Amino acid sequence: MRFERKRARAGLAMAATLPLVAGALVLGAQGANADTSAGRQLLSGTKPAWATAHADKGAASASGKVTARVYLAGDAQGLAAYAKAVSDPQSATYAHYLTAAQAQARFGATAAQREAVRSWLTSSGLKVTGSNQHFLTVTGTVKSAEKAFGTQLHNYAKGSHTYHAPAATASAPASLKGAVLTVTGLDNAPRQATHDDTLPPPEAAFVNSGPFSTYYGSNVDKKLPSAYGSKAAYTIQGYSGDQLRAAYGAGKYTGAGVTVAITDAYASPNIVSDSARLAKDTGGQKYRKGQLTQVTPAADGYNSVDECGASGWYGEESLDVESVHAVAPDADIVYVGAASCGDDDLLDALQKVVDNHLATIVSNSWGDVEADATPDSQAAYDQVFETGAVEGIGFYFSSGDDGDDAIDENGATDVSTPSDSQWATSVGGTSLAVGKNDKYLWETGWGTERAPLSADGKSWDGFPGPFTSGAGGGTSKLVGQPYYQRGVVPDSLSKENGSTAMRVQPDISAVADPNTGFLVGETMTFPDGTAKYNEYRLGGTSLASPVIAGVQALAEQARGGVPIGFANPGIYSRYGTSSFHDVTDHPLGQGQGIANVRVDYANTTDASEGTITSLRTFGADSSLHATVGYDNVTGVGTPGTDYVKSYKPAKKN
Repeated sequence: MRFERKRARAGLAMAATLPLVAGALVLGAQGANADTSAGRQLLSGTKPAWATAHADKGAASASGKVTARVYLAGDAQGLAAYAKAVSDPQSATYAHYLTAAQAQARFGATAAQREAVRSWLTSSGLKVTGSNQHFLTVTGTVKSAEKAFGTQLHNYAKGSHTYHAPAATASAPASLKGAVLTVTGLDNAPRQATHDDTLPPPEAAFVNSGPFSTYYGSNVDKKLPSAYGSKAAYTIQGYSGDQLRAAYGAGKYTGAGVTVAITDAYASPNIVSDSARLAKDTGGQKYRKGQLTQVTPAADGYNSVDECGASGWYGEESLDVESVHAVAPDADIVYVGAASCGDDDLLDALQKVVDNHLATIVSNSWGDVEADATPDSQAAYDQVFETGAVEGIGFYFSSGDDGDDAIDENGATDVSTPSDSQWATSVGGTSLAVGKNDKYLWETGWGTERAPLSADGKSWDGFPGPFTSGAGGGTSKLVGQPYYQRGVVPDSLSKENGSTAMRVQPDISAVADPNTGFLVGETMTFPDGTAKYNEYRLGGTSLASPVIAGVQALAEQARGGVPIGFANPGIYSRYGTSSFHDVTDHPLGQGQGIANVRVDYANTTDASEGTITSLRTFGADSSLHATVGYDNVTGVGTPGTDYVKSYKPAKKN
């Protein structure tokens, strides 16, 4: 099972493939189901999809070792009901948020429930090695795990490896009365390392080559071949905060009084100095003392550094922090670093935000695809999101950088997770044109086709070229349609996989195309081994998510500081109004193509080995299309001139 860090570096669509360390992310039916005839409570999603009869290699060794997390349900139904009510603008309970302590007292597991679960686990021969108010960690033999969870563990072939996994859905005693939400770790597909690692040096350098445009269309080389009936301009060097703020209707709002949290894996050792340097170099607002803080594990608390490509996450953090500050320069930012790129560690980072109410807006630029997921963790993710909702905290996830996430030669497509959760806001991506004097011109859905300049310089080879990268989107095969999408998402999308309406993503979008991306500052490792500060253009929906988080900080300020919380009901209630730019693939007219010219260093850092010139066509996102109205590339659209202002409280007569 793999975990993908969803970002494209400077348009190269270099989303790294990382091993997923904990259980899976997707579940259609949330939580546990009662099976009273057998005196057991089924824990849905605990049998991974890859554990098929065809792959079954027989029973696992009874003496084999198992480490698992048993998540506590608390009042799961009550939590979900209150989360919906407090997030729905039409509800009398709308915005009646609880504190973290109130949420735990009202919906969390009781001491008696925790003790009952502990007693059951230990009586089965498992040892409780750790616990908190949300889960218990247990270790033991395969035999003990089989006794506790009412299922055999078999060996299954997965790719070229063999792992053990439940042969049937795991369960808990019905006498626990629903105290168990889910269990992760019953399969031993690759998880986090058991030893502590130190963090590696900064990631390898990537330097943008010129020429550039300073704003969209400002620099055109008439010697280059034409495309779509005209000469294409060079890509921009990277949009600034002022350009993004103008595009998305920031007006006078700066995010003052609002705190945005960012979760990623690991933590950049240079984030404070890099962010300050970028703001200084680009004319951005200087960070005030204490405005940017980090919450990270202890120095020896990181794991799976090599498996997760830890240094690659430094650029992710830089992009997230710096783009939030660019859009909402007065908002406080707290970075919460996970100990690894695995589910359990990422869940712990999200849980820190909720338990300590560190922020009201949380941006998350990471995810995997549903096909790779074992569904046992989705209930745990949803519980975090629902608890956040009742506290007035909203979670935003990038939708992915691989378009329809085609997963096999037969054309099967997929979507990103956990952005597929009905309790998360999925953020798609666009190609953005900001003109002279920071004027918003247009956007297309982000989807790039690349054609290199011919050897004689007279044409674009294979024009328009193959698809390289684009905003993730599509229809979930596992998560049903949320109520807020009814009447907005067309049946042609929600029922794409059958007769049942399902969750479609994204919900909203913002600039993501690395060819119209954001200028990032990051300390990187150059070929000579030196670590130096570098500014380069970066994109992906890993840019779109923090940009939307920044816009939400502006909206929260406009709202008088009242948290927006889970944003989707409010976003969909504004559908079809001037709050949004309705983005299509052809903003200049149906059939009229648009492209930019881009020049890259062949060795990614300097001109010593020459440069590569190519044409990048916009609005060509695999099998996905940005159309009039809701679509599976941009959702309801991007924030328009009136979006932030629409959150201002109505004046009393």
